[in-house]
Amino acid sequence: MNELMAARSLTTRPVVTLGGDAVAHVKDTVCDADAARITGFTLTGRGLLSGPLKEGLPWSAVYALGHDAVMIRDRRGLVSAAAMTAHQQMLRARVLGARVVTEAGAEIGTVLDVVVEGGTGGRVVGFRVAASRRFVPGPTRHRRRVYVPRGETLTVSGRTLVLPEGALRHVADDLPGFSALVGGVPGQWKGSLP
Repeated sequence: MNELMAARSLTTRPVVTLGGDAVAHVKDTVCDADAARITGFTLTGRGLLSGPLKEGLPWSAVYALGHDAVMIRDRRGLVSAAAMTAHQQMLRARVLGARVVTEAGAEIGTVLDVVVEGGTGGRVVGFRVAASRRFVPGPTRHRRRVYVPRGETLTVSGRTLVLPEGALRHVADDLPGFSALVGGVPGQWKGSLP
């Protein structure tokens, strides 16, 4: 499995050609409606005072999503940002802040970030969640932030994500622990926490 990373960490990541030319920075991550896969990125210019670009980067033009840069073959892969986002949702607008509940109706918490697979995958594999008081007891300001997998049957309804019950057996406190849990075969979890 490729390295897992938080979607928010992709903001301002440079977009670089295989020839070494830095062409832009990531502004926002765009995903499909059910949050299963990255479909592209909106971009900003490279300069300090540069604003949003009219070009976007579709996932099909991404050579690899790395820890330090988004790699593309060349600038020819860039498309109109408006056309790319017409039927897609900005990750921030749809998923961040969404409620997370189980299929049985138990509230897990609120999405703080989305965990994506780097490399050539672009899959959304889980979420960083501010756990609800029922899920993780304790005072609100000291509530635990946990990582939960998206599961095979994630449902998106408005601003609510419905996770399968089994996903809750695979919760981690940090991204390295979460990576260890979901490493291996996509859709299968290697372990669980009590």
